[in-house]
Amino acid sequence: MDQERGMGIGDTESLLDCIVIGAGPGGLQACIHLGRYNFRVILFHRPGGRTWHAKRIENYLSHRIISGPDLLETGLAQAESFGVTVEQAKVERVSVRERHFEVQAAGKMYRTRFVIAASGARESLAPFKNLPRFFGKSYFTCMICDGYRTTGKKLLLIDRTINGVRLSIGMKQVFTSDVTFLAHGFSLTPQYASLLEEEGIGYCEGRPEELIGEEILEGVRLADGLTIPCEVIMGWGGISLNDDYLEGLSLERDAEGFKILTSSTGESSIPGLFVLGALRQGHSQAIISAGQGAEAAIEISTRIVEL
Repeated sequence: MDQERGMGIGDTESLLDCIVIGAGPGGLQACIHLGRYNFRVILFHRPGGRTWHAKRIENYLSHRIISGPDLLETGLAQAESFGVTVEQAKVERVSVRERHFEVQAAGKMYRTRFVIAASGARESLAPFKNLPRFFGKSYFTCMICDGYRTTGKKLLLIDRTINGVRLSIGMKQVFTSDVTFLAHGFSLTPQYASLLEEEGIGYCEGRPEELIGEEILEGVRLADGLTIPCEVIMGWGGISLNDDYLEGLSLERDAEGFKILTSSTGESSIPGLFVLGALRQGHSQAIISAGQGAEAAIEISTRIVEL
């Protein structure tokens, strides 16, 4: 162990082994692995995030059902039990120096050998009245994550693009026979309308304005006053990446300039900067992000001890 690593972890002049940004499943799993190597690690985290808002996670190994808050609180305590320092502060900037990184947060500058960016994304939800009341309970935006929750129920699928036709067919094949497709703000060509009819999928057009119901979703009211009954909705939504602190870095991104490209171990085009979860290409479910965190941490530990 070199002299710098022997200095106190609260000393921002010393060189840390790794700084992890984001306490979602990926960041926490990375911290758990790194902490078990007795490395000097700081985790910067701010409450919230998409996993935090998940009410029922049903496909995470060893948990038949667990809420997002329970998963993250348990993981945070586990990371701290292995000596990881947790700071509730916003990271403002990551800079690359000759042989290390500088991370600015809460008015301080930290120096570290490696950085793991695992700060995730935030939801961009449709502007429907009462949507927050049902989001995550009966209004979903991801077939992979929550399609199972629609099993055997009366489903309304809302999409602003032709992709909704394909998704409607997929939902019927896998989850429920009672599917209606609502083309939000556009009309299908006769070819696609006929395809839905052949598949036994209902079809309508309009602009949704309000989700109806108190505790239980009853339907959707359109701008023209028409009400479409349903028990669950697979609706549209988007994400914005929490990556402001990476601005100014020459990171390779996908063709849309959105997601960050990485190697199989999660390393970005900048050596030593690893990227997990929603920030990188690919699926970003909790269980996948956790695996990415473990992969990145093992790669970092191998380099530190020069195995």
